[in-house]
Amino acid sequence: MARTRQIIGLAGWLLLSFAAAAMGAIASVQAAIFYQHLAQPSWAPPSYVFGPVWSLLYALMGIAAWRVWREGGWHRQRGALALFVIQLAVNVLWSWLFFGWHRGGLAFADVVLLWLLIVATLVGFWRVRVMAGALLVPYLCWVSFAAALNFAVWQMNLHALG
Repeated sequence: MARTRQIIGLAGWLLLSFAAAAMGAIASVQAAIFYQHLAQPSWAPPSYVFGPVWSLLYALMGIAAWRVWREGGWHRQRGALALFVIQLAVNVLWSWLFFGWHRGGLAFADVVLLWLLIVATLVGFWRVRVMAGALLVPYLCWVSFAAALNFAVWQMNLHALG
């Protein structure tokens, strides 16, 4: 692929990833205040940790998708890239379920589905480019932690997260 097309492709995948982040952020406008008022397990990180971690993860996701896209575009990588887009949508939905609508149980179900979709995406990406799959490993690890945290916070706050 031509260098210009590569740069535009990278920008496009990063834009898509950060657009998903922005859609989740809209639901999370009051997240810090809401999160502080919830009972939390002792191992829960402070709220200021989430922004930088997610920013890094969204950048890694965009780069991973770009690396797969470079191997024949949508035409050849439709399955893996479609999984990527679907998991991004499920990721966005979590923020709305937990922070926007205060639905802890549904958010937990969503994060379990997200985890499964990340595994499928990681495997699909790995088959195309090992490095693309490897770039999703930190995301999978963080979502594994986030799922445990979601469950714990939900169980400790059934009154607020019905």
